[in-house]
Amino acid sequence: MIKLGKLTDYAVAVMVQLSREGNGAARSAHQLAERTSIPEPTVAKVLKKLARKKLVESVRGAAGGYRLAAAAEETSVCDVIEALDGPIAIVSCAGANDVCRAEPKCPAKGKWSPVNQAIRAALQAVRLSDMARTSGCGHAGLTQITESRTHADFK
Repeated sequence: MIKLGKLTDYAVAVMVQLSREGNGAARSAHQLAERTSIPEPTVAKVLKKLARKKLVESVRGAAGGYRLAAAAEETSVCDVIEALDGPIAIVSCAGANDVCRAEPKCPAKGKWSPVNQAIRAALQAVRLSDMARTSGCGHAGLTQITESRTHADFK
């Protein structure tokens, strides 16, 4: 199973919520915690990481908080994942600096790159605006989005 870390999952949820709030809308960690049901300290931690990667910006003042640094249509789910977890790599030896003991004799050596590229392309195709429009669990809507944008890449 390929699974995102909990903090990355929370980061996507916070970014989608900010997308729903509208471009330019600043929300506090407290407001975002209430709207996402994520604990406020966790939301604050996620926002700091996202701010360091310039995906959100902080706004000072009475109506301050955090807002998207770019339009929801310009930010992909891939951008959020990579901001928290680093480059997309399905195995540690593909695209990372990790060294595997089996590498010299590995029959799959060098074969993971197309898989990584396909996964990254699929995640890059899904924008925050797509996630914000999807209702419920959204699987059907997101499948349709990724298929329409990346189907040619998989042929």
